[in-house]
Amino acid sequence: MENVLAFVIIFGSLVFFHELGHFLLAKRAGIMVREFAIGFGPKIIGITKGETIYTIRLLPLGGYVRMAGEDFDTVEIQPGHRVGLVIGKTGKVEKIYLNRNVSNPDVLFLETEEADLEKELFIEGYDDEGQHVRYDVSRKTVVVEKGQETLIAPYDRQFESKPLGSRAMTIFAGPFFNFILAFFIFLAIGLLQGVPTNEPIISSVDSGTPAQVAGMKKGDYIKEVNGKPVTTWTEFSEVIQDSPGIPLQFKVDRNGESVSMVIKPATIKQDGREFGQIGVRYSSPVEKGPLKAVVYGAEQTIFWFKKIFELLGMLVTGKFTIDALSGPVGIYKATEEVAQYGIYNLMNWAAILSINLGIMNLLPLPALDGGRLLFFLFEGVRGKPIDKQKEGMVHFVGIMLLMVLMLVVTWNDIQRFFF
Repeated sequence: MENVLAFVIIFGSLVFFHELGHFLLAKRAGIMVREFAIGFGPKIIGITKGETIYTIRLLPLGGYVRMAGEDFDTVEIQPGHRVGLVIGKTGKVEKIYLNRNVSNPDVLFLETEEADLEKELFIEGYDDEGQHVRYDVSRKTVVVEKGQETLIAPYDRQFESKPLGSRAMTIFAGPFFNFILAFFIFLAIGLLQGVPTNEPIISSVDSGTPAQVAGMKKGDYIKEVNGKPVTTWTEFSEVIQDSPGIPLQFKVDRNGESVSMVIKPATIKQDGREFGQIGVRYSSPVEKGPLKAVVYGAEQTIFWFKKIFELLGMLVTGKFTIDALSGPVGIYKATEEVAQYGIYNLMNWAAILSINLGIMNLLPLPALDGGRLLFFLFEGVRGKPIDKQKEGMVHFVGIMLLMVLMLVVTWNDIQRFFF
């Protein structure tokens, strides 16, 4: 149960901050946000505040911010349609009933001749006495259909009405907030646990490993690998991991004495990749301080940003196969394992996942934020937007392909962990 709770909190937090980025930038640009949702599928909880409904939905596999004008959610009243109007004290329409059967005595019925609920904000037609009337429509008019109320969205409150830069920033803000979240998680780790000095000092050597056979000992300070200076444990471990089966020349400082040795890293296969390993462990002392924590947060965010991009490059070049990818099941199992090593390891894992989510969403693929940004780029080059129906079709195909990929990855996870 604790593992499930940890997964829900971590994944929910990543999705929340991603959607919060879209939400805040949309609000800043003056875009009406109809819904802020965590999860997909049937609604579990919904709270309306202002013009936005905040919902938690059944399937915790993502979330969305539904902005006015994005999904053809504008209300259109066709000529000849009989509607009921509630006129406010200012003389403007405040509520429009699309149902014919309305038992409200304050409702005036109108056979519509023309209506514009986006730009000019008016409705005109013939009342029950046959007189031609015209009413201005309030910017906060509510349309009621089958008991469901929808606030109209004047064109200047719709996503498409905003300048290209504002729309692009609204979409980019989601992934960007994931990077910000990762930075603050690493910052919190630095403040609470302290910042590792990251010095390349061996804390222990496992028996029977290449390092032990070559004569490496506890307390050795790594100075050079293959003639290149080493200043951090990160540099040292990366060289080892990138050199499976390749003999390396080490120079270490042992109690003030320079010692040389040659070690051939063992080859470890994991998730379709090969890594080098020599059998040493690291336990770095830590330093505390706000400034050190800030630097640590920035360094770790940049480091993992680069590392995930490297893995993506390996996927493109074929060095990293689709079988090694993980979906929700794989992420859950990894979270379960990490949780056993304490809260700081779990926080570190959450930060890495947040960076990964941000990068994945920036990939220029249909249905992802990166795909939408690509269409904005085309719009900027062409000087006019792509036809909405064509763009919508591309995104629809992209969603279908992503669903197929998700099913394949999830099936691989199930086979890997349960069979």
